[in-house]
Amino acid sequence: MSLVIPDDIVQATHLSADELRVEIADSLFEKKTLTLGQAAHLAGMAQPDFQHVLGRRQIPLHYDVDDFRKDLQTLREDGTS
Repeated sequence: MSLVIPDDIVQATHLSADELRVEIADSLFEKKTLTLGQAAHLAGMAQPDFQHVLGRRQIPLHYDVDDFRKDLQTLREDGTS
């Protein structure tokens, strides 16, 4: 699905189209609607670059103990192949 935002709406934000994409991605990530990877993709950025944007805006990553355990399990599985 493509989303078209009318030019007058983009102009009303006083942001470039790229900046608006970052704002939307940031907002959806902060609301836990999108994962970090999904939000970075929507923003048109590499994940580390998007993480840097979040850091500058003091938006914490959604990373808890469960996520850590899943990452550890993934690393163990990847290390045994």
